Amino acid sequence: MGYYSSHNLVKDRKAVGISSGEYLRVHFKNTRETAAAVSGLELSKAIKYLEDVQTHTQCVPFRRHNGAVGRTAQAKKFGVVQGRWPVKSAKFLLGLIKNAQSNAEVNGLDVNELEVKNIVVQQAPKTRRRTYRHPCHIQIVLSPLSAEIPKAAEESEAAAIEA
Repeated sequence: MGYYSSHNLVKDRKAVGISSGEYLRVHFKNTRETAAAVSGLELSKAIKYLEDVQTHTQCVPFRRHNGAVGRTAQAKKFGVVQGRWPVKSAKFLLGLIKNAQSNAEVNGLDVNELEVKNIVVQQAPKTRRRTYRHPCHIQIVLSPLSAEIPKAAEESEAAAIEA
């Protein structure tokens, strides 16, 4: 079993769905931007988004690694002008998300109530000889949607301040 960089977020491994891939032959920069776009989405929306990226109906906004990235009108939805459609990164992330979904099902979680809690993309070291230039490690954590916390009563706050 591997070491997850988000191990401090996971109190009980049976309460989440986890998936990881190491030394994946997919570009780090594209995968990092794609993961940033998917992070925090509900599971069904994340799967639909990644499928749309593969069919070029939604773009991935490029915020950090955006040198020489072209402009597209589809990026307006995200508040930026630069975007791309990294099909290979979307395919790898979709496979890992579906794997994490299966792991969550095995743990007894309701698939309709899951969200992408955390995605970590890290650069992998370059291998020797016929090198693929920028491989990466990917770790995904799916967790149940966070329940709403009721707002505290304003009267008790005012009484606490006066005391």
